[in-house]
Amino acid sequence: MSTEMQVFLLPDLGEGLTEAELVNWLVAVGDEIRVDQPIAEVETAKSMVEVPSPYAGIVAVLHGEAGQTLDVGKPLISVAPVGASVAVKPEPEPAEEKVPAAPAVAVAAETYRTEEKAGSGNVLIGYGTSGGGEARRTRPRKMSGGSAVAVTSEPDFAELSLSRTRIPGKLSAVISPLVRKMARDHGVSLDAVPGSGESGLILRRDIEAAIGGATRETAPVEVPAVTQSSSGVQPSTGVQDARTGLTVASRTPVRGIRKAVAANMTRSRSEIPEATVWVDVDATALLEMRAELKKRDPHGAPGLLAFIARFVTAGLKKFPELNTRFVTAEDTAGGVMQEIIAFDGINLGFAAQTDRGLVVPSVRNAHLLNARELDTEIRRLTAVARDGKATPTELASGTFTLNNYGVFGVDGSAAIINYPEVAMLGVGRIIDKPWVVDGQLAVRKVTELTLAFDHRVCDGETAAGFLRYVADAIENPGTVLADL
Repeated sequence: MSTEMQVFLLPDLGEGLTEAELVNWLVAVGDEIRVDQPIAEVETAKSMVEVPSPYAGIVAVLHGEAGQTLDVGKPLISVAPVGASVAVKPEPEPAEEKVPAAPAVAVAAETYRTEEKAGSGNVLIGYGTSGGGEARRTRPRKMSGGSAVAVTSEPDFAELSLSRTRIPGKLSAVISPLVRKMARDHGVSLDAVPGSGESGLILRRDIEAAIGGATRETAPVEVPAVTQSSSGVQPSTGVQDARTGLTVASRTPVRGIRKAVAANMTRSRSEIPEATVWVDVDATALLEMRAELKKRDPHGAPGLLAFIARFVTAGLKKFPELNTRFVTAEDTAGGVMQEIIAFDGINLGFAAQTDRGLVVPSVRNAHLLNARELDTEIRRLTAVARDGKATPTELASGTFTLNNYGVFGVDGSAAIINYPEVAMLGVGRIIDKPWVVDGQLAVRKVTELTLAFDHRVCDGETAAGFLRYVADAIENPGTVLADL
């Protein structure tokens, strides 16, 4: 076992994610932990993830607080070897804390940057090495939770001491990185802000007061949202919006899954020349067939979405152009190369509304499953997505998306394609409508199917052929469901 302090960096959580929100610590300073023991819950733009420790030992430092957004590759936890001098002590009175000289702080900061550059870039499974520096300190480390940890041979992460120290003309007494960011974004000098917290600590309300004073002295300006409450919604601070003249009621930071959705939808709209086709469908036969199945097996009959999913996979086999990806890349000569990538299989995504927002888990190899198997997998993925436990792979591997927005009581939608896919099929609500059957007017169960597709990968004939195939299958389900 290593005799050195080991620092675990926030690992690469997959799918190109660069940050995560620290939701909850699962360990505390002084706890003894084992390898692969979960130490924290973090929320990414994809899902909630438990981060395991690559080291065994005693928890020495927790680098962050619940609600804080952490960058991948930055320190998450420091672990001392078992038996090392690690003790949780009451935090000394602030007046007893000695302020280090500015040159010493600068040296410590440079040491931290050197150590950070030497790290290996940990990943979630392969832990790599954290890199080592020569700088050490033996004085107690301050903890935000009211404790200090005395650790022998502990790496010096200067940002922890710097954030708690006031150095004239350099730094102010600010612990929260959110408060520091708020001041920076609003152009507020921390040296000019009197802290209302203990021992002059600058709190969020101090920055808000400074911002409010500046607002009253100058023309009203709209201030960007940079702070957040535990619910994610920042209450009004009385700031007036310059354009409307109204007082801002609240500010909601765009983060996590909402941030990812916004970026994905923006990219889809800006890059994909989409077109939309739609058709009304008589779903009476499908509903009657499912009702009959429920009589025979009340608990085992697949849901309507599973039946439609089965029709979609059958349709994509006949019209594979809609199960592709359009890629633009630079070729070896420095020019632009475009190609359409086809897949040997179908990963069928479906939109699921959760407390965290809209997510799209996907049924992998959906073309190999019958309606009952599709129903089982759709229910499983819906449950894990709503619990926030879906993996990045389950949320980002689809090749085509099925969206049942009829559950929200609407008939149709001009959907935005789930980038980088090239098509999405939407299903509206099923309602009673007048319909002509064998030359006679009748009341039938009718729904609307809407297909949005990337016009670069196919023309309207292909899109219409696929849509008509799915519509015919709904109207005559027995022709496709022979494998049920």
